[in-house]
Amino acid sequence: MFFRLLKTDRHSSARAGILHTGHGAIRTPVFMPVGTQASVKALSPLELQQIRSQIILGNTYHLYLRPGEELVRRAGGVQTFSSWRRPMLTDSGGYQIFSLSELNKITPEGVHFRSHLDGSRHFFSPEKVVDIQRDLGSDIMMVLDECAPYPCDYGYAAKAHRLTLDWAQRSLAAFRQSRPRFDYAQYLFAIAQGSIYEDLRRESVNRLIDMDFPGYAIGGLSVGEPKQAMYEMTELCCQALPQNKPRYLMGVGKPEDLLEGIERGIDMFDCIMPTRNGRNGTAFTSHGQIVIKNAKFREAFQPLDSECDCYTCRTFTRAYLRHLFQAEELLVLRLISLHNVYFYNRLMEAARQAIWQGRFRAFKKKMLEKWSSGHTK
Repeated sequence: MFFRLLKTDRHSSARAGILHTGHGAIRTPVFMPVGTQASVKALSPLELQQIRSQIILGNTYHLYLRPGEELVRRAGGVQTFSSWRRPMLTDSGGYQIFSLSELNKITPEGVHFRSHLDGSRHFFSPEKVVDIQRDLGSDIMMVLDECAPYPCDYGYAAKAHRLTLDWAQRSLAAFRQSRPRFDYAQYLFAIAQGSIYEDLRRESVNRLIDMDFPGYAIGGLSVGEPKQAMYEMTELCCQALPQNKPRYLMGVGKPEDLLEGIERGIDMFDCIMPTRNGRNGTAFTSHGQIVIKNAKFREAFQPLDSECDCYTCRTFTRAYLRHLFQAEELLVLRLISLHNVYFYNRLMEAARQAIWQGRFRAFKKKMLEKWSSGHTK
Protein backbone atom coordinates (compact mmCIF):
# COMPACT_ATOMS: atom_id res chain seq x y z
CA MET A 1 0.00 0.00 0.00
CA PHE A 2 1.44 3.37 -1.07
CA PHE A 3 -0.22 5.45 1.68
CA ARG A 4 -1.59 4.51 5.08
CA LEU A 5 -3.53 6.89 7.29
CA LEU A 6 -2.43 6.10 10.83
CA LYS A 7 -4.04 8.70 13.07
CA THR A 8 -6.50 11.60 12.93
CA ASP A 9 -6.54 14.35 15.55
CA ARG A 10 -9.54 14.30 17.89
CA HIS A 11 -10.44 17.96 17.48
CA SER A 12 -9.44 18.78 13.90
CA SER A 13 -8.84 17.25 10.48
CA ALA A 14 -5.07 17.01 11.12
CA ARG A 15 -3.74 13.56 10.25
CA ALA A 16 -0.61 11.48 10.49
CA GLY A 17 0.26 8.79 7.98
CA ILE A 18 3.04 7.05 6.12
CA LEU A 19 4.02 6.99 2.43
CA HIS A 20 5.90 3.91 1.20
CA THR A 21 8.30 4.41 -1.72
CA GLY A 22 11.15 2.48 -3.26
CA HIS A 23 13.61 4.84 -1.56
CA GLY A 24 12.12 4.65 1.91
CA ALA A 25 9.10 5.50 4.01
CA ILE A 26 7.93 9.07 4.61
CA ARG A 27 6.11 10.04 7.80
CA THR A 28 3.43 12.68 7.26
CA PRO A 29 2.75 15.52 7.62
CA VAL A 30 6.03 16.29 5.89
CA PHE A 31 7.84 19.33 4.51
CA MET A 32 9.87 18.85 1.32
CA PRO A 33 12.88 21.16 0.85
CA VAL A 34 13.10 22.38 -2.73
CA GLY A 35 16.01 21.04 -4.75
CA THR A 36 15.16 22.51 -8.15
CA GLN A 37 18.30 21.20 -9.86
CA ALA A 38 18.32 17.97 -7.81
CA SER A 39 20.21 19.97 -5.18
CA VAL A 40 18.89 21.88 -2.18
CA LYS A 41 20.78 25.16 -2.41
CA ALA A 42 23.80 25.37 -0.08
CA LEU A 43 23.16 21.97 1.56
CA SER A 44 24.66 18.55 0.82
CA PRO A 45 22.69 15.28 0.82
CA LEU A 46 24.57 14.23 3.96
CA GLU A 47 23.54 17.41 5.78
CA LEU A 48 19.94 16.94 4.69
CA GLN A 49 19.97 13.42 6.09
CA GLN A 50 21.54 14.60 9.33
CA ILE A 51 18.78 17.18 9.85
CA ARG A 52 16.18 14.47 9.16
CA SER A 53 14.83 15.53 5.79
CA GLN A 54 12.72 12.67 4.45
CA ILE A 55 12.09 13.74 0.84
CA ILE A 56 13.17 16.58 -1.44
CA LEU A 57 11.57 18.15 -4.48
CA GLY A 58 13.18 18.46 -7.91
CA ASN A 59 11.87 20.25 -10.99
CA THR A 60 11.16 18.58 -14.33
CA TYR A 61 11.44 21.79 -16.36
CA HIS A 62 14.90 22.65 -15.05
CA LEU A 63 16.27 19.09 -15.16
CA TYR A 64 14.95 18.66 -18.71
CA LEU A 65 16.80 21.78 -19.85
CA ARG A 66 19.96 20.97 -17.88
CA PRO A 67 21.48 18.34 -17.79
CA GLY A 68 18.68 16.53 -19.68
CA GLU A 69 16.56 13.58 -18.62
CA GLU A 70 18.48 11.09 -20.81
CA LEU A 71 21.74 11.78 -18.99
CA VAL A 72 19.97 11.39 -15.63
CA ARG A 73 18.48 8.07 -16.79
CA ARG A 74 21.92 6.80 -17.86
CA ALA A 75 23.28 7.83 -14.46
CA GLY A 76 20.75 5.53 -12.78
CA GLY A 77 17.97 8.01 -11.99
CA VAL A 78 17.86 11.32 -10.19
CA GLN A 79 18.53 9.84 -6.74
CA THR A 80 21.68 8.05 -7.88
CA PHE A 81 22.79 11.00 -10.00
CA SER A 82 22.48 13.41 -7.04
CA SER A 83 23.57 10.93 -4.32
CA TRP A 84 20.28 11.64 -2.51
CA ARG A 85 19.32 8.03 -1.74
CA ARG A 86 15.97 8.91 -0.23
CA PRO A 87 12.60 9.70 -1.84
CA MET A 88 12.24 12.50 -4.36
CA LEU A 89 9.22 14.21 -5.90
CA THR A 90 9.48 16.04 -9.22
CA ASP A 91 7.14 18.89 -10.06
CA SER A 92 5.95 18.87 -13.67
CA GLY A 93 7.51 22.24 -14.45
CA GLY A 94 4.13 23.72 -15.34
CA TYR A 95 4.42 26.53 -12.81
CA GLN A 96 7.87 27.50 -14.11
CA ILE A 97 6.67 27.56 -17.71
CA PHE A 98 3.55 29.57 -17.00
CA SER A 99 5.43 32.04 -14.81
CA LEU A 100 7.47 32.87 -17.93
CA SER A 101 4.30 33.89 -19.78
CA GLU A 102 6.16 36.01 -22.33
CA LEU A 103 8.09 32.89 -23.38
CA ASN A 104 5.23 30.42 -23.80
CA LYS A 105 2.14 29.64 -25.84
CA ILE A 106 -0.55 27.37 -24.39
CA THR A 107 -2.55 25.10 -26.69
CA PRO A 108 -4.91 22.18 -26.00
CA GLU A 109 -2.09 19.85 -27.07
CA GLY A 110 0.42 21.26 -24.60
CA VAL A 111 2.66 24.27 -24.14
CA HIS A 112 5.26 25.69 -26.51
CA PHE A 113 7.97 27.59 -24.66
CA ARG A 114 11.40 29.11 -24.95
CA SER A 115 14.19 28.14 -22.59
CA HIS A 116 15.04 30.87 -20.09
CA LEU A 117 18.67 29.73 -20.46
CA ASP A 118 19.31 30.17 -24.18
CA GLY A 119 15.99 30.97 -25.87
CA SER A 120 15.76 27.58 -27.58
CA ARG A 121 12.27 26.33 -28.47
CA HIS A 122 10.63 23.38 -26.71
CA PHE A 123 7.24 21.70 -26.37
CA PHE A 124 5.74 19.97 -23.33
CA SER A 125 2.68 17.77 -23.77
CA PRO A 126 1.18 15.94 -20.79
CA GLU A 127 2.53 12.70 -22.25
CA LYS A 128 6.03 14.08 -22.72
CA VAL A 129 6.17 15.34 -19.13
CA VAL A 130 5.27 11.85 -17.90
CA ASP A 131 7.97 10.37 -20.14
CA ILE A 132 10.59 12.82 -18.86
CA GLN A 133 9.76 11.96 -15.26
CA ARG A 134 9.94 8.26 -16.05
CA ASP A 135 13.52 8.89 -17.20
CA LEU A 136 14.29 11.00 -14.12
CA GLY A 137 13.04 8.16 -11.92
CA SER A 138 11.46 10.29 -9.21
CA ASP A 139 9.35 8.40 -6.69
CA ILE A 140 6.42 10.81 -7.04
CA MET A 141 5.61 12.49 -10.36
CA MET A 142 3.26 15.41 -11.03
CA VAL A 143 0.94 15.93 -14.00
CA LEU A 144 1.32 18.92 -16.29
CA ASP A 145 -1.18 21.61 -15.27
CA GLU A 146 -1.97 25.24 -15.96
CA CYS A 147 -1.58 27.38 -12.85
CA ALA A 148 -3.93 30.35 -13.19
CA PRO A 149 -2.49 33.60 -11.82
CA TYR A 150 -4.10 35.70 -9.12
CA PRO A 151 -6.11 37.74 -9.72
CA CYS A 152 -7.88 36.23 -12.72
CA ASP A 153 -11.49 36.37 -13.81
CA TYR A 154 -13.84 33.40 -13.68
CA GLY A 155 -13.59 32.70 -17.40
CA TYR A 156 -9.80 32.44 -17.35
CA ALA A 157 -9.84 30.25 -14.23
CA ALA A 158 -12.48 27.95 -15.75
CA LYS A 159 -10.56 27.55 -18.99
CA ALA A 160 -7.28 26.77 -17.17
CA HIS A 161 -8.96 24.34 -14.81
CA ARG A 162 -10.68 22.40 -17.61
CA LEU A 163 -7.47 22.25 -19.61
CA THR A 164 -5.76 20.88 -16.49
CA LEU A 165 -8.43 18.18 -16.19
CA ASP A 166 -7.93 17.15 -19.81
CA TRP A 167 -4.17 17.05 -19.33
CA ALA A 168 -4.61 15.01 -16.13
CA GLN A 169 -6.60 12.38 -18.02
CA ARG A 170 -3.96 12.22 -20.75
CA SER A 171 -1.15 12.09 -18.19
CA LEU A 172 -2.76 9.18 -16.38
CA ALA A 173 -3.26 7.26 -19.62
CA ALA A 174 0.39 7.84 -20.58
CA PHE A 175 1.53 6.79 -17.12
CA ARG A 176 -0.46 3.56 -17.23
CA GLN A 177 0.79 2.72 -20.71
CA SER A 178 4.46 3.29 -19.81
CA ARG A 179 6.82 1.35 -17.62
CA PRO A 180 9.28 2.49 -14.96
CA ARG A 181 12.87 2.74 -16.17
CA PHE A 182 14.14 1.47 -12.82
CA ASP A 183 13.32 -1.34 -10.39
CA TYR A 184 10.95 0.58 -8.13
CA ALA A 185 7.44 1.96 -8.43
CA GLN A 186 6.59 5.54 -9.33
CA TYR A 187 3.38 7.32 -8.37
CA LEU A 188 1.59 10.04 -10.33
CA PHE A 189 -0.24 12.82 -8.50
CA ALA A 190 -3.03 14.95 -9.97
CA ILE A 191 -3.30 18.71 -9.35
CA ALA A 192 -6.57 20.43 -8.49
CA GLN A 193 -6.95 23.93 -9.92
CA GLY A 194 -9.78 26.48 -10.02
CA SER A 195 -8.25 29.61 -8.47
CA ILE A 196 -10.49 30.95 -5.64
CA TYR A 197 -13.80 29.90 -7.24
CA GLU A 198 -15.57 27.30 -5.12
CA ASP A 199 -17.54 25.61 -7.89
CA LEU A 200 -14.42 25.20 -10.03
CA ARG A 201 -12.46 23.75 -7.12
CA ARG A 202 -15.28 21.26 -6.39
CA GLU A 203 -15.52 20.25 -10.02
CA SER A 204 -11.75 19.85 -10.25
CA VAL A 205 -11.50 17.66 -7.17
CA ASN A 206 -14.50 15.50 -8.03
CA ARG A 207 -13.36 14.88 -11.60
CA LEU A 208 -9.84 14.00 -10.47
CA ILE A 209 -11.18 11.60 -7.83
CA ASP A 210 -13.10 9.81 -10.57
CA MET A 211 -9.81 9.31 -12.44
CA ASP A 212 -8.40 7.50 -9.36
CA PHE A 213 -4.89 8.90 -8.94
CA PRO A 214 -2.61 7.58 -6.15
CA GLY A 215 -2.39 11.09 -4.65
CA TYR A 216 -3.75 14.60 -5.07
CA ALA A 217 -2.15 18.03 -4.96
CA ILE A 218 -3.82 21.40 -4.50
CA GLY A 219 -2.24 23.89 -6.89
CA GLY A 220 -2.82 27.51 -7.77
CA LEU A 221 -2.66 28.81 -4.19
CA SER A 222 -0.05 30.96 -2.46
CA VAL A 223 0.13 33.03 -5.66
CA GLY A 224 -0.98 36.33 -4.15
CA GLU A 225 -4.52 35.61 -3.00
CA PRO A 226 -5.66 36.65 0.53
CA LYS A 227 -4.65 34.21 3.25
CA GLN A 228 -8.26 33.49 4.17
CA ALA A 229 -9.05 32.53 0.57
CA MET A 230 -6.10 30.14 0.56
CA TYR A 231 -7.32 28.51 3.77
CA GLU A 232 -10.90 28.25 2.50
CA MET A 233 -9.89 26.64 -0.79
CA THR A 234 -7.60 24.23 1.02
CA GLU A 235 -10.37 23.20 3.39
CA LEU A 236 -12.88 22.82 0.57
CA CYS A 237 -10.55 20.50 -1.32
CA CYS A 238 -9.59 18.45 1.74
CA GLN A 239 -13.22 17.89 2.68
CA ALA A 240 -13.85 16.31 -0.73
CA LEU A 241 -10.59 14.38 -1.22
CA PRO A 242 -10.50 10.69 -0.22
CA GLN A 243 -9.23 9.87 3.25
CA ASN A 244 -7.03 7.03 2.07
CA LYS A 245 -4.83 9.05 -0.31
CA PRO A 246 -2.15 11.68 0.35
CA ARG A 247 -2.84 15.41 -0.04
CA TYR A 248 -0.17 17.86 -1.11
CA LEU A 249 -0.50 21.67 -0.82
CA MET A 250 1.93 23.02 -3.40
CA GLY A 251 4.28 25.95 -2.81
CA VAL A 252 2.98 26.93 0.63
CA GLY A 253 5.77 27.50 3.12
CA LYS A 254 5.31 30.03 5.93
CA PRO A 255 5.33 28.11 9.23
CA GLU A 256 1.91 29.43 10.23
CA ASP A 257 0.49 28.38 6.86
CA LEU A 258 1.88 24.87 7.31
CA LEU A 259 0.00 24.56 10.60
CA GLU A 260 -3.19 25.92 9.04
CA GLY A 261 -2.84 23.40 6.22
CA ILE A 262 -2.21 20.50 8.59
CA GLU A 263 -5.27 21.43 10.63
CA ARG A 264 -7.36 21.15 7.45
CA GLY A 265 -5.96 17.74 6.51
CA ILE A 266 -2.85 18.40 4.36
CA ASP A 267 -0.08 15.77 4.40
CA MET A 268 2.70 17.27 2.23
CA PHE A 269 4.20 20.73 1.66
CA ASP A 270 7.08 22.30 -0.27
CA CYS A 271 8.52 25.80 -0.49
CA ILE A 272 11.79 27.57 -1.28
CA MET A 273 11.33 29.81 1.76
CA PRO A 274 13.65 28.17 4.34
CA THR A 275 16.65 28.10 2.00
CA ARG A 276 15.95 31.35 0.13
CA ASN A 277 15.43 33.24 3.39
CA GLY A 278 18.51 31.58 4.83
CA ARG A 279 20.63 32.87 1.96
CA ASN A 280 19.19 36.34 2.59
CA GLY A 281 20.15 36.24 6.28
CA THR A 282 16.68 35.55 7.70
CA ALA A 283 16.25 32.75 10.22
CA PHE A 284 13.10 31.08 11.51
CA THR A 285 13.26 30.63 15.27
CA SER A 286 11.03 29.35 18.05
CA HIS A 287 9.96 32.94 18.72
CA GLY A 288 9.63 34.28 15.21
CA GLN A 289 11.91 35.40 12.38
CA ILE A 290 15.13 37.32 12.88
CA VAL A 291 17.28 39.09 10.30
CA ILE A 292 20.83 38.29 11.34
CA LYS A 293 22.45 41.15 9.42
CA ASN A 294 20.73 43.72 11.66
CA ALA A 295 23.09 45.80 13.79
CA LYS A 296 21.46 44.78 17.06
CA PHE A 297 23.05 41.34 16.74
CA ARG A 298 26.62 42.68 16.57
CA GLU A 299 27.29 41.68 20.20
CA ALA A 300 24.63 39.00 20.58
CA PHE A 301 26.60 36.09 21.95
CA GLN A 302 23.69 33.67 22.29
CA PRO A 303 22.64 30.98 19.79
CA LEU A 304 20.44 31.72 16.82
CA ASP A 305 17.61 29.84 18.60
CA SER A 306 18.03 28.81 22.23
CA GLU A 307 15.43 26.05 21.79
CA CYS A 308 17.14 24.49 18.76
CA ASP A 309 19.77 21.74 18.80
CA CYS A 310 20.90 21.94 15.16
CA TYR A 311 24.62 22.25 14.37
CA THR A 312 24.35 25.99 13.77
CA CYS A 313 22.67 26.69 17.09
CA ARG A 314 24.91 24.32 19.06
CA THR A 315 28.09 25.84 17.65
CA PHE A 316 27.79 29.52 16.68
CA THR A 317 26.51 32.78 18.11
CA ARG A 318 24.34 35.37 16.44
CA ALA A 319 27.25 37.79 16.59
CA TYR A 320 29.47 35.41 14.63
CA LEU A 321 26.77 34.71 12.05
CA ARG A 322 26.25 38.45 11.60
CA HIS A 323 30.01 38.88 11.19
CA LEU A 324 30.03 36.23 8.45
CA PHE A 325 27.13 37.90 6.67
CA GLN A 326 28.78 41.33 6.84
CA ALA A 327 32.04 39.81 5.56
CA GLU A 328 30.15 38.08 2.71
CA GLU A 329 31.43 34.68 3.77
CA LEU A 330 29.61 31.81 2.04
CA LEU A 331 29.57 29.74 5.22
CA VAL A 332 26.76 31.83 6.72
CA LEU A 333 24.44 31.00 3.81
CA ARG A 334 24.91 27.32 4.56
CA LEU A 335 24.60 27.66 8.32
CA ILE A 336 21.33 29.60 8.31
CA SER A 337 19.86 27.46 5.53
CA LEU A 338 20.73 24.35 7.52
CA HIS A 339 19.06 25.79 10.61
CA ASN A 340 15.93 26.83 8.70
CA VAL A 341 15.39 23.43 7.07
CA TYR A 342 15.97 21.75 10.43
CA PHE A 343 13.43 24.14 11.99
CA TYR A 344 10.83 23.07 9.41
CA ASN A 345 11.62 19.37 9.88
CA ARG A 346 11.38 19.71 13.65
CA LEU A 347 8.07 21.57 13.29
CA MET A 348 6.66 18.67 11.25
CA GLU A 349 7.91 16.16 13.81
CA ALA A 350 6.24 18.11 16.62
CA ALA A 351 3.02 18.34 14.61
CA ARG A 352 3.00 14.58 14.06
CA GLN A 353 3.51 13.99 17.77
CA ALA A 354 0.69 16.39 18.64
CA ILE A 355 -1.65 14.58 16.23
CA TRP A 356 -0.83 11.24 17.81
CA GLN A 357 -1.54 12.72 21.23
CA GLY A 358 -4.82 14.28 20.08
CA ARG A 359 -3.73 17.83 20.91
CA PHE A 360 -2.92 19.41 17.56
CA ARG A 361 -5.09 22.50 18.03
CA ALA A 362 -3.50 23.27 21.40
CA PHE A 363 -0.06 22.76 19.83
CA LYS A 364 -0.91 25.08 16.93
CA LYS A 365 -2.22 27.77 19.29
CA LYS A 366 0.94 27.64 21.40
CA MET A 367 3.23 27.87 18.36
CA LEU A 368 1.35 30.80 16.83
CA GLU A 369 1.48 32.67 20.14
CA LYS A 370 5.24 32.15 20.41
CA TRP A 371 5.87 33.28 16.83
CA SER A 372 3.72 36.40 17.22
CA SER A 373 5.39 37.41 20.47
CA GLY A 374 7.96 39.34 18.45
CA HIS A 375 10.93 38.63 20.71
CA THR A 376 13.56 35.95 21.15
CA LYS A 377 15.03 34.50 24.29
